[in-house]
Amino acid sequence: MVILLIGALLIPAVTGTALLVSGRISSPRSEGDANTISLVASVVTAALVIATVFARPVLNQAWLPSLGVRLHFAVDGISAPLLLLTAALSVAVVVHARSRPSHGGSPASFYGCLQLVELGALATFYARDAVIFYVAFEIVLVPMWVLIARYGDSHDLAARRDASGRFVLYTVLGSTLMLIGILALVQASGTADLDALAAAHGAGLARSTQIIIAALLLVGMGIKVPVWPLHTWLPPAHTIAPTAGSVMLAAVLLKMGTYGIVKLAIAPLPLGFGALAPAFAVVGVIGIIWGGLACLVENDLKRLIAYSSVAHMGFVVLGLSSGTTVGLQAALFANIAHGVVSALLFFLVGGLKERWGSADLATARAALREISPRLGIALVVGFAASLGLPGLIGFWGEFLAMYSAWNPAPDRPQGLMRFLVVVAVLGAGVAAAYSLRVLKLIWSGDKTTPVHQDASGAEWSVLAVLMSAVLVLGVAPGLLLHSTIKDAAAITMELPR
Repeated sequence: MVILLIGALLIPAVTGTALLVSGRISSPRSEGDANTISLVASVVTAALVIATVFARPVLNQAWLPSLGVRLHFAVDGISAPLLLLTAALSVAVVVHARSRPSHGGSPASFYGCLQLVELGALATFYARDAVIFYVAFEIVLVPMWVLIARYGDSHDLAARRDASGRFVLYTVLGSTLMLIGILALVQASGTADLDALAAAHGAGLARSTQIIIAALLLVGMGIKVPVWPLHTWLPPAHTIAPTAGSVMLAAVLLKMGTYGIVKLAIAPLPLGFGALAPAFAVVGVIGIIWGGLACLVENDLKRLIAYSSVAHMGFVVLGLSSGTTVGLQAALFANIAHGVVSALLFFLVGGLKERWGSADLATARAALREISPRLGIALVVGFAASLGLPGLIGFWGEFLAMYSAWNPAPDRPQGLMRFLVVVAVLGAGVAAAYSLRVLKLIWSGDKTTPVHQDASGAEWSVLAVLMSAVLVLGVAPGLLLHSTIKDAAAITMELPR
């Protein structure tokens, strides 16, 4: 069974490297050839990932014996949904790109970068060694920077340079703090094994030591999530990035940050994280309000969705900060929900930007319900899920996060947490306001010109699958909650109810 796990990592590694090299040492491959190679690799990788989720193989081999670092990869209930999300969206971005215009630079390099992003994300979620986790996390950053800097919006080169520069500076700072925190954790604990660290629950580590290490990790990975006020790199990156880059950035890379917080801060450092949790919850709820208010006045549709991501990740932070199994469950569910909804919206908005020539909401457009009913229904479903409408995927994570924060763990300040819940409810109201604003501007109305083509073929297939996921997990959230309950309870040391 280990061969399944090795194959899931080896295929995107080999394919991505081969595509990048082929554009350098020989004549560039045509876009069709590069897409086909990448599609085959992504589909096979997805099949292997699904197999590992069910078979649960474990690879544990010495890599750097003198440093105690091991090639330790496995699957648990928390990583399984993230692995499936990464594999599915890696297929989706390639399928979607099949019918899109040329990406400008070398097609082989474009698809090679997508494969390497998938490799890094999968390795991050498989990793059971803290050092390997860091290495895998860093694999993602360079190809994502290339996607932004080389294949981003060509209409404003200065903005593209600024966005890619911000991405590098912020993520390098986050990586530095994260590395220091990981090395301090490994040194203090005497092991880099994430399973052993989680099982110890901070035993042998002084509270002050836990607080210092947890602070380093929360700030470092808070940049990656990102949480307010460390979020300012995200809107420019989303605005400039190609559709595939925006989807992978929002739906996969941000999830790596929250996953890291769970595995490296909450599980092994319960006292340290508990001490910092109230402040963490405060910045999360500020992000909910800040992101929502920004969306109310933002006229660039891609930037609007980026700001909404800051707000949605605030609910994840609130759930994590509650200190309860329900809160951790809520955060993990909201993490996946945001991945699905943000992917749906960025696929949709990327298509609209290509049709309109810009994503400016200030320009009067023909009503989607009149000229593009398929794009229109995708927009309605996406923003309805984004505002947390009951029956859709976005509802459960937000509702359970607020429920858990209203009744937090005994070591959390109940008065403060309940006040934050009230503010978060107001933030949910702001989300409804900006969602209805967008629907009013581009979905409703009587204007029927200029006409543009509705979604079809690969584009409609991707949108339809994501809408189905929004509906299915909204109606049957237990499909996801059942996967994470045992591992979440083990981390919070609560018995499953």
